Amino acid sequence: MENRSKQLIGKILDKRAQVAIIGMGYVGLPLAVEFARVGFKVTGLDIDAEKIRALQAGDSYIPDIPSTAVRSLVKEGRFYPTTDPEILKTMDTVTICVPTPLRKTKDPDLSYIMNSVEVIRRSLHPGQLIILESTTYPGTTDEMVLPMLEETGLKVGRDFFLAFSPERVDPGNKQYTTRNTPKVVGGITAECTQMARTLYEQAIEKVISVSSTKVAETVKLLENTFRSVNIALVNEIALMSYKLGINVWEVIDAAATKPFGFLPFYPGPGIGGHCIPIDPFYLSWKARQTGFEARFIDLAGQINSRMPEYVVEKVMEALNQHGKCLKGARLLIVGVAYKKDINDVRESPALDIISLLARRGAQISYHDPFVPSLPIEGIEQRSKKLDEKTLEEQDCVVIVTNHSGLDYEKIVKTSRLIMDTRNALKGFNGSHIVRL
Repeated sequence: MENRSKQLIGKILDKRAQVAIIGMGYVGLPLAVEFARVGFKVTGLDIDAEKIRALQAGDSYIPDIPSTAVRSLVKEGRFYPTTDPEILKTMDTVTICVPTPLRKTKDPDLSYIMNSVEVIRRSLHPGQLIILESTTYPGTTDEMVLPMLEETGLKVGRDFFLAFSPERVDPGNKQYTTRNTPKVVGGITAECTQMARTLYEQAIEKVISVSSTKVAETVKLLENTFRSVNIALVNEIALMSYKLGINVWEVIDAAATKPFGFLPFYPGPGIGGHCIPIDPFYLSWKARQTGFEARFIDLAGQINSRMPEYVVEKVMEALNQHGKCLKGARLLIVGVAYKKDINDVRESPALDIISLLARRGAQISYHDPFVPSLPIEGIEQRSKKLDEKTLEEQDCVVIVTNHSGLDYEKIVKTSRLIMDTRNALKGFNGSHIVRL
């Protein structure tokens, strides 16, 4: 055991370790690029042949990763994208970065993880390090992943090493990237933790060890549950402020001047992405298995999921006040990505808002500089130009995502009615502007 451990650590420290990452999405691709940049030979494995073809050609589909970086690493032989799982037999480390969605019943769907573990199990060999990064509930690594791997007859901590390290990717964030965002690591054994820590320290600026995989798994869920609960709180304050005739944005800005004891969160049309709408449900689901009801978490989920309906109600009310009913109204949705300046529409509140408006008979079009096409009610639509002609044709413009670089002055001057769900028009005034 000691010999295998020393051999692997030696390979990692001198960059001879063969590094594999399963899942070339928003988490896996940036991680692969960071390891390749510091000198490792990295294999990127994905079942999506189209993604792999793009990467092999040096084309990045992740906005945070420039194609020039991918092209250079592929050309230098430091990054090898493939769909062939057989290559795992030659890998020293394997990191799992696959999706963990929710089922329609709001139960965790671990099928992507378990499929990946099965592929690894068939290739598992002595001296290999396996790390799970996919967000999941506490206990997944030692209760589900570990038994599958030990079916091979190999023993964790002796023959192979297993750890969990939560991904902390924030798409579009220019300040905090994969490299400078602190990494949390927890292993099945102390030696597993140290092995994973040693690997990450080669490419990540700061690595924090915790006592177990369960602690590491819970860290990520706490981080996003914290955000979900606080967003829900401020969304509820926004609903209350409307009833009281108060501008909630002014309230938050004033409260944020307090230098201690307050952290500003902002209301919006709902929450999106792969983390905040999903992670809290993983935590509350696991809690229910122990007989504990996470009522605070569940309530936050209910409030946040209700926001798209509230936006639609506000649009209907605004149209009515301008002598127009929603049915047959021409509406332009500005921004369909789940947050500004990215192209990710996963769980985007814009999708729910569009669906709710279309069901009520509205004629929907959209503009998003990051999302060139989008299926709306089963029909693929192209993003419309945000020009005066498009704006003048609309009965209402609904700002759902506050992308930087949009001509908000033009929107204010040209549109007859605007529903601003993000306070994108802060500083603009007019009776035709309706705020959340």
